[in-house]
Amino acid sequence: MIRINLLPFRLARKKENIRRQVSVFFLSIIFIIVALIWLTMYVDGKTQATEDRITAVKAEIKLYKEKAGRVTEIKKKLKLLNDKLDIVASLKTRKNEQQILLEEVADRIVKTRMWIESLKADETTVVVKGVAFDNPTIADFMRNLEKSPLFSSVDLRRSRLRAFEGNVRLKAFDLLCVKKTTVPDQPPKKGKK
Repeated sequence: MIRINLLPFRLARKKENIRRQVSVFFLSIIFIIVALIWLTMYVDGKTQATEDRITAVKAEIKLYKEKAGRVTEIKKKLKLLNDKLDIVASLKTRKNEQQILLEEVADRIVKTRMWIESLKADETTVVVKGVAFDNPTIADFMRNLEKSPLFSSVDLRRSRLRAFEGNVRLKAFDLLCVKKTTVPDQPPKKGKK
């Protein structure tokens, strides 16, 4: 029988397996390092992109805050302007209201028997002070005012005798008239005597 010495072949095969395993090990390490470097660069890129977006969003927020500040300032000015316009409108209404009130009281007066000394009005009441010849004249004036569409009630607060020059005694009176909640819109009457 022929004997073949296989020891060097097995040794060579063993060395080749070790070399192959070492090569695979180092190639695996190199692949893992390259993969980690690529992953790190990818995550850094994503992080940088996110930071850039955050910076852009902050810039937009700053821009919108400035615009919101301007809008708030414009709203304040607009509110102030609307308040001023409301005041002007209420003044116009009150001007017409006072004119209507004066004309109404003048129309309700008992002619040649009395006169008005003062008239004070606020939003809900009117105080009329005047002088009349007698109590029936005051009563007639009060009835006339009660018939007016401007007043809901008329009350006599005070009536007293007052002496004038030449020993003339007349009745001084104070009336409290409560306005109705809604004042009818009446155009000012023209051509009054």
